[in-house]
Amino acid sequence: MLKKGPVWALGAMSGTSMDGVDAAMVLTDGENVLEFGPTAYRPYGDAERAVIRAALGRWPGDPGVAAAAEVVEAAHAELLARFTGAELAGFHGQTLAHDPGAGRTHQAGNGAILAEVLGLPVVWDFRTADMRFGGQGAPLAPFYHFALARRMRATGPVVFLNLGGVGNLTWADPRHDRPEAEGALLAFDTGPANAPIDDLMQARRGLPRDEGGALAATGRVDGGVIADFLRHPHFAASPPKSLDRNAFPDLAAALARLDDADAVATATAAAAAAVAAGFDHLPARPGVMLVTGGGRLNPVLMAMLADRLPGVAVLAVEEAGFDGDMLEAQAFAHLAVRVARGLPTSGPGTTGVAAAVGGGQISRPGALAVRA
Repeated sequence: MLKKGPVWALGAMSGTSMDGVDAAMVLTDGENVLEFGPTAYRPYGDAERAVIRAALGRWPGDPGVAAAAEVVEAAHAELLARFTGAELAGFHGQTLAHDPGAGRTHQAGNGAILAEVLGLPVVWDFRTADMRFGGQGAPLAPFYHFALARRMRATGPVVFLNLGGVGNLTWADPRHDRPEAEGALLAFDTGPANAPIDDLMQARRGLPRDEGGALAATGRVDGGVIADFLRHPHFAASPPKSLDRNAFPDLAAALARLDDADAVATATAAAAAAVAAGFDHLPARPGVMLVTGGGRLNPVLMAMLADRLPGVAVLAVEEAGFDGDMLEAQAFAHLAVRVARGLPTSGPGTTGVAAAVGGGQISRPGALAVRA
């Protein structure tokens, strides 16, 4: 049983960019974030990334999935074992496939194994319960974004944009007392973000990313590709809504016909266009958008966002005092405490679930589960 009051929780995130594992500690009671603790990062090696990439789009039992899970578990165990003082941990795993239309999602990695290694209770499998009750299973960080908006003492709505492999946006109104309250949150996946850029760089140049947007800066955006991209039904659909990493095969095919610089410039512009399209669904246009995730480090992408969103200050979350590299890892620390205390982790405004629901299962040391 988790003690009452604030506790130090450890969270980990391995995102759709597949660059590595982020880990961070926060002091939280599940409602308020009182203090930020130590952080660490463990990159995936080329061989590890190749194993994970080979399992993308696959489901439990499919070829390559067990090998990917072993890579994910070993990397997390190595990183999380460096931390001391945590009372529980939140483990998201590595998303290999996500099909909300069919009500299923797949995150590789068994939290029970980590519980044994760490000697701590581990909260994991955060998405299944949400999908069981009709939700999209994503995004899950918005309940943490709400806590951050309250920590900022914001007097009106704040928009958080996470630019990982897939982009996701949270509109948070901290004037409400609870994140599950009606009108407190609206969240959804905007569209592809870093994933198409990273895939192009890996395939064309053997590099993991377009560092600093350097290649995009030399290319020409193909307006026809962007126009076709924005005709995808995802953009007209009302939120909440979520996406798989590979949900836009037509965009990938169109980019394949362009030269390197133009392809990367157009992929970068697509990420910005997707976010701008998402703004059409917001209850009100915000004055500020705080950007987290790797995309905030791409000045070309940030400039494209500002160009497409006149009147909105597009800022990295560091300007609000937060760590844009570790925000999602912190989110799963916070959510782990919420799960342990029986608090909801998603609601109708974030995932489209029928009613507020708490996700996650808790594995404790000494009760190792058999891998499904």
